[in-house]
Amino acid sequence: MTFTDNQSILITGGTGSFGKAMTKYLLETNKASRIAIFSRDELKQSDMKLEFNSDPRLRFFIGDIRDQERLRIAMRGVDTVIHAAALKQVDTGEYNPMEFVKTNVLGSNNVIMSAMDCSVTKVIALSTDKASSPINLYGATKLTADKLFLAANSMSSGIETRFSVVRYGNVFGSRGSVVPYFLKLARENRPISLTDRRMTRFWITIERATKFVSESLEQMQGGELFVPIIPSMKITDLIEALAPKSEIVELGIRPGEKIHEELISLGEGSRTVRQEDKFIVGPVSSSWGYKHPEGKILGDEFFYRSDQNETWLSASEIHELIKELKP
Repeated sequence: MTFTDNQSILITGGTGSFGKAMTKYLLETNKASRIAIFSRDELKQSDMKLEFNSDPRLRFFIGDIRDQERLRIAMRGVDTVIHAAALKQVDTGEYNPMEFVKTNVLGSNNVIMSAMDCSVTKVIALSTDKASSPINLYGATKLTADKLFLAANSMSSGIETRFSVVRYGNVFGSRGSVVPYFLKLARENRPISLTDRRMTRFWITIERATKFVSESLEQMQGGELFVPIIPSMKITDLIEALAPKSEIVELGIRPGEKIHEELISLGEGSRTVRQEDKFIVGPVSSSWGYKHPEGKILGDEFFYRSDQNETWLSASEIHELIKELKP
C-alpha cells in the first residue's frame, strides 16, 4: 500500500501545530478516508473540531501515549501512524527528566508495540535537530526514540509494519517558536532577549514539513532517517527582520542549549545518501531487506550543522516569511 491510497491515518499529538497542519494537508489532498487525532487535551480537540468544521473524516481520541492499551484501541483499522506526540521544552526537560523519559521514550515504545499489534502498515516518527549529538535531556530522549523506531524494523521483519523517522529543524512560526515571542516583544516595545548572538538555527515552514512527511511516507522502506535540505539563519538576522529597532539583551546560554544545531552527526555520513532535496540516513543493520536508495553517499566526515550550511536565509527573506504568517 502506498501513501497515495485512501487510508485511515492516526496522528499522535494531533492537536499541536504540526498535527493541525498535517490534518489540513491530508484533508485537502484527499489522502485520507479517516484521520484519528490522538491527544490528551479535550479543549484543544474541541477547538480543532470547530476549526475543521466537524469534517466527517475526523475522529478524536482522548489518550496519552503512556497508555499502551488506549493506543491499541485507537490504532484498530489504521493503515498509517504519524507519531508527533512529545514533551519538547529543553529547560523543562532538564528539571523533569523522568517525565520526558516516560513520554518520549516509553511512550514512543508504546506506539511501536501497538502499531505491530494492530498490523499498521507504515509508522513514521517526528524527530528534532536536538536529537543529533544531544547535550540536553530532551535531545537524548528523542535520540533514544529515533533508535527505537529504526530498530523496530528488525522486530517486525516477519510482519508488514515498517518504521522510519523524519528529522528537521525549527518550524517557522509554530507554537513554541521564538518568532511569535519576538513579535510580541516588538509590539510591546520591549527589549529582545536572546541567549547568544552567535546562534544559528535550521528553519523550515510548516507547509514544507507536512509535505516532507507525506513524501517520506511514500518513499520509506523502513529504517530510514529522512532529513530535508533546509536553510539556516542567524538569530541576529531573525531579530533584524522582526524588530529592527528593538534593543537586544544577551542573557547567556541556558542549560542544555547549543550555539549551533545539527541534523546529521559526524560518523553517520557513511550511511547517508544525498538526493535532490533531502538526505537519507540508512539503518545500521537491515535484516528486513532494506535496499539503499540511489544517490551520492557522503562519507565518514560528513555532518549537517546549521553553521556549516550551504543555504542561508537573509534578513529580507526572513521578513517575507514573517509576512506570510497569520496574525
